[in-house]
Amino acid sequence: MLNANLHRIKEGEKLNLAKFDASATKAFSGDKKDALKELAKLKARLEALQELLYAEGKHKVLIVFQAMDAGGKDGTIRSVFDGVNPQGVRVAAFKAPTPEELAHDYLWRIHQQTPGKGEIVIFNRSHYEDVLVVRVHNIVPEAVWSKRYAQIRHFEHLLADEGALILKFYLHIDLDEQKQRLQERLDDPIKRWKLSRSDLAERKLWPQYMAAFAEAIEKTSTEVAPWYVVPANHNWYRNWVVMQIIVAALEGLAMKYPTKPAGLDNVIIE
Repeated sequence: MLNANLHRIKEGEKLNLAKFDASATKAFSGDKKDALKELAKLKARLEALQELLYAEGKHKVLIVFQAMDAGGKDGTIRSVFDGVNPQGVRVAAFKAPTPEELAHDYLWRIHQQTPGKGEIVIFNRSHYEDVLVVRVHNIVPEAVWSKRYAQIRHFEHLLADEGALILKFYLHIDLDEQKQRLQERLDDPIKRWKLSRSDLAERKLWPQYMAAFAEAIEKTSTEVAPWYVVPANHNWYRNWVVMQIIVAALEGLAMKYPTKPAGLDNVIIE
C-alpha cells in the first residue's frame, strides 16, 4: 500500500523539482513484474469503484494531469483507466485556445468541462497552462498571470464546495528521459506524428518550465485540491502510484449503491 504523503505536496510547502528523482521507485518494495500484478488488482478495484460512483450519482471526480512534452499524460490515462465504463468517464484535452475561448476569461472553457454527479473527468493539460506556457512565453504580463494562482485556488475550492473530489498529478520526468522518448518518436514512423518542431523548441526552455511548474504547484496545492509529484521515468511505477492514489481517494468517499426501488420484491419477469 502506498503512503500517498510520500508524493503529496503539502499546502504552503516550497518545491524544488531538481531535488525530485524522476527515476525513483522507492515506494514499491518489489520489481516491475510484481508491480504489474498489483496493477491488475488495482484496475479491477478501480472499475468497481467507478461503477459505484456512477450508480450512486452523488460525488464528482476531477483528475488533472500535467507534464512536460513526452511526460506520459496520454499513456497514464490509457493505462489507469483501461477497462472502466466509458459511460461515466470523460477526458478533456486542452490545446491552444480557440478565438471564442480567447474572447472569454481563461477559466471559461475549463468550467464547461468539469464533472457532473457520478462522473469522472480527466484533464489532459488544464487551466494550469495559463500559469505555465503563458508565463514561459510571456504571452501576458507577470502582473496578469501572477494573480491567477489565487484565482485557481478559489476556482478549485468552489468545485470542492460543490462536491468535487480533486486530484492533481504532475508526472515528473528528467531531461535525459525526455530526450530518449523524443528520439523514440523520431525513429519510429508510427510514433513520428506525435513529434513536432515546437516540442524541440519547448525543450530548450526546460529550466523556465521547471520554475513555472514548481511555483504553480506550491501555490495551488491545497487540502481540497492537492498536487502529487509522481516520478515518471518508469511507466510501471508512475501508473502504480497514480492508481493507488485514485483508488484510495475513491474508497474514502464511502460510497453505497442506491437502495432498491420499492415494490420490486414480488415482481416476476415473464
